[in-house]
Amino acid sequence: MSSLSPPPLAAAPTHYENFPVASWLCPPRLRPPIAAIYAFARTADDIADEGDAGPAERLEALRDFRADLAAAAGGAAPASRWPEVFGPLAFAMREFALPEKLLADLLSAFVQDIEKTRDRAGYADRAELLDYCRRSANPIGRLLLHLYGVTDARSLAQSDAVCSALQLINFWQDLSVDLPRGRRYLPREDCRVHGLAEGDFDRFAPLATTAPPSAAIALVASEVAWARGLMQEGAPLVHRLPGRAGWELRFVVQGGSRILDKIEAQGCDTFSARPTLGRGDAALLAWRALRMRRQSAA
Repeated sequence: MSSLSPPPLAAAPTHYENFPVASWLCPPRLRPPIAAIYAFARTADDIADEGDAGPAERLEALRDFRADLAAAAGGAAPASRWPEVFGPLAFAMREFALPEKLLADLLSAFVQDIEKTRDRAGYADRAELLDYCRRSANPIGRLLLHLYGVTDARSLAQSDAVCSALQLINFWQDLSVDLPRGRRYLPREDCRVHGLAEGDFDRFAPLATTAPPSAAIALVASEVAWARGLMQEGAPLVHRLPGRAGWELRFVVQGGSRILDKIEAQGCDTFSARPTLGRGDAALLAWRALRMRRQSAA
């Protein structure tokens, strides 16, 4: 570690996320780099998704953002457009050797989102969607494991499973929001198996008069089962992480699983309404997180 003083902590989160960010469970030493990673990802996501800019303008801004990442990684001064992001991030990259590739993968996913939304294009199958998750979600988990010094292949694979599951859960939770905006994450192959085509979903988007057919409900149920299976595959990682990190991940796993419960409780119809977590879920999440700990000790 150098003797340089870190720049001010990156801005606190203001958006809902599935991922923990510099919470009280995180060791104080790691809060600045985690906050810097979050600010980087959140700002790039806002560039890709917020405001009134068109696709071309968004893509150009992300190219500039990628150039600033390269500058930060190389020790050069980034442009002044996002100093609140790249000041803390450059420091974190130096002090903690954060891999540039993982951060660049996030930007690649944001670019893909813009292009697919622009073209109203979806995903051919689950493999293609998982490749998107590999870049949109898995880098977050791997960056956190890097900060905790966890590098073994089994832990990385379990982290990828949890992060991909969280991304899929977000997709199936947000169908009522994404479909009207031209975002299509339901794989075409899965749709075909259930006798559906991408265009069918326009008929029962929010405010439409046609209720989702049973085939669409069955499709979402199958996607929920897929996401739950991935989460269960990665959940043993909570027993491999030390102290606060393990507790943090317990709540992440249980939060994602609780959203799946709520999707199922509303009949897997997320075309009409978006299920969310509330204060009333806190006690249940804490009990389930504690139960995971007890099972690991048994």
